[in-house]
Amino acid sequence: MNAFPEMNSRPRRSVGGARMAATLSVAVLAAVLTACGGGSGDKPAAAGGGAAPPPPAVGVLTVKAEPVAIDTELSGRLEAWRTAQVRARVAGVVGKRLFTEGSEVKAGQALFQLDDAPYRAALDSALAAQTKAEANLAQAQANLARNESLAAAKAISQTEWIGYQTALKQAQADVATAKAAVTTARLNVDYAQVRAPISGTIGRALVTEGALVGQGEVTQLALIQQTDPMYVNFTQSAAEVLRLRRAVESGQLGQGGGRGAEVRLVLDDGSEHPQPGRLLFSDLSVDATSGQVTLRAEVPNPKGTLLPGLFVRVRTAQAEAPRAMLLPQQAVTRGSAGDTVLVVGEGNLPAPRPVKIGGSRGASWVVLDGLKEGERVIVDGFQKMRPKSPVTPVPWTPVAGAAAVAAAPASAASR
Repeated sequence: MNAFPEMNSRPRRSVGGARMAATLSVAVLAAVLTACGGGSGDKPAAAGGGAAPPPPAVGVLTVKAEPVAIDTELSGRLEAWRTAQVRARVAGVVGKRLFTEGSEVKAGQALFQLDDAPYRAALDSALAAQTKAEANLAQAQANLARNESLAAAKAISQTEWIGYQTALKQAQADVATAKAAVTTARLNVDYAQVRAPISGTIGRALVTEGALVGQGEVTQLALIQQTDPMYVNFTQSAAEVLRLRRAVESGQLGQGGGRGAEVRLVLDDGSEHPQPGRLLFSDLSVDATSGQVTLRAEVPNPKGTLLPGLFVRVRTAQAEAPRAMLLPQQAVTRGSAGDTVLVVGEGNLPAPRPVKIGGSRGASWVVLDGLKEGERVIVDGFQKMRPKSPVTPVPWTPVAGAAAVAAAPASAASR
């Protein structure tokens, strides 16, 4: 029925071939995209076959053994080198204050003036009594001289002669008594002017004009303190003293303290007093109530920055380790189970290492045992580390350590 059978069949073959060609083209395109890593399989391929991140950079310190003085930091309190309470030596009413509160005064300087009228009257009376006694003495001397020739000629009795001699001695004694009374009266007049017993800084006046002092009790008028140098009194537990002594006796530590050892003061704001002091003595007994041993040191205070009664921390070297290592305190993990550090081992793998701490030296711990010279201890960069993964050691210094660790990842990535 079809007049053109060839023409009817050809289009049907052409449509089937086109469909097959399109199917093959899609398959080839999918294969190419898969080979190039595109499409939906991109993420799994990157996760499974991508490059691993570089090891994190950490700051390390290469330790070395050296003689190290072990510092002990103790709590102490400052005390004036000399202290004197100003008190009136005679009773009287304060008439005038003669000094400026908080100023420097010299020994013997007048500080208070008491009402001295009664004492001046007493002095006048004593002078009059002395004059009278001296007159009686002159009369007794004249009587003795006049009757001396009569006694030699036996013109008067022996009893009368002895009486003249006794009268002279009594007159001499009366004169001595009168002179002593005059001296006492002069002292009372002088004591009415209260003077500084020592040189130093005087505090506030404890009495005002019009106050009656020294009547029945010795009243304190002011306080003078010498603050250059200063004493610092501090205590240390007896157990710590014994531990240090045993370490010295065993040879693990050398004797680093002793009489004249240097001490340094750390103030409340963390600053250190510029002038070092010296240890004066260590008490030979232990306080029964606190179990503490008392120590005292002397510290220069030329500028008056240290004040009596101020609480400070005292650093003193009481022992010396002949071969110890210094580590920044941030490198040591301290706990009840012991002290540990992280050491960079083979393959740059961090490994924990127990150490023995023997004290402190400034901001560093003194390591007595647990490390070998030349080992690398991690000081900074702990937060970047991954478990059981290597690290990139970077030399650490107190000033530039953090900056070096921060810059190390960029340089490692660029390599």
